[in-house]
Amino acid sequence: MPIISMFYGIIIRMFLIDNKHHHLPHIHAKYAEFEASISIEDGEILAGELPRKQLRLVQAWMELRRDELMADWELAVSGENPYKIAPL
Repeated sequence: MPIISMFYGIIIRMFLIDNKHHHLPHIHAKYAEFEASISIEDGEILAGELPRKQLRLVQAWMELRRDELMADWELAVSGENPYKIAPL
């Protein structure tokens, strides 16, 4: 699972060909022992959990990088490695 960004101790990943489970464009965010799948479209948690502060940071980053995230999603679901995206 490629890491596409890291900031404030949060690791953002995107699985390759990962559209079977959630059927929505999403990322995986990990912070310490917490991990969550988060929708790219609206920033809502699909599965898992993150502390409130870190979730807000991820949502702010996603708002700024939504176009890049969607482009990476298209690459990832077709089995290609997504590009790195600038941190927050």
